[in-house]
Amino acid sequence: MSIDQWHRDTLGQRVVQALKKNQFDAVYFPTREEAVEHVLSFISPGAQVGFGGSMTLTKELNLAEQVKAKGADLLIHGDPKLSPEEKMEIMRKQQVCDVFLTSTNALTLDGYLVNIDGVGNRVAAMTFGPKKVVVVVGINKICKDVNAAFERLQTIVSPKNNKRLNYTNPCTITGVCSECQSSTRICRIYSVIKKKPMLTDITVVVVGEELGY
Repeated sequence: MSIDQWHRDTLGQRVVQALKKNQFDAVYFPTREEAVEHVLSFISPGAQVGFGGSMTLTKELNLAEQVKAKGADLLIHGDPKLSPEEKMEIMRKQQVCDVFLTSTNALTLDGYLVNIDGVGNRVAAMTFGPKKVVVVVGINKICKDVNAAFERLQTIVSPKNNKRLNYTNPCTITGVCSECQSSTRICRIYSVIKKKPMLTDITVVVVGEELGY
């Protein structure tokens, strides 16, 4: 085993134990292939499956196509062909879907899920509504504590997502959040989930690879 693999496995297993202490269902897999297989085990034919705007899930893990192949009904609001009204309707349906698949912007060694949203639909669904929530997170998103997690939001998550969405907010020029007052600011809702929400069934799948941003 390489030193890098040892370090990834050690961090991944440590944060899984912290998540379990916080009453989450949590599991670690060294590879994305193992993680995808586990995620798909929660999908049944005919289930409504929402996607929380995650590059990890749709781009890097290609989960949308694999979930569709299992006969599920996909709820993906990021399709550019959708009208604003259609997009809003899908986001509303995600709040009460059978399975909500998402990632998290940061995961602390204490087992806290730290996120940032513009609309709030993703963090809302992570907290309450769907029958099952599955959070897939790459090893690169593990942070020492909440302060480090918020630093990650400002230096990585916000600038990259603004660039991806083609917004002209200051961070797309400087590469770091400046707490702008722009009308197109997407950093509006900050969420720290310290314990599993009382009425929400959440599984956190930690992957020993770098995934998303």
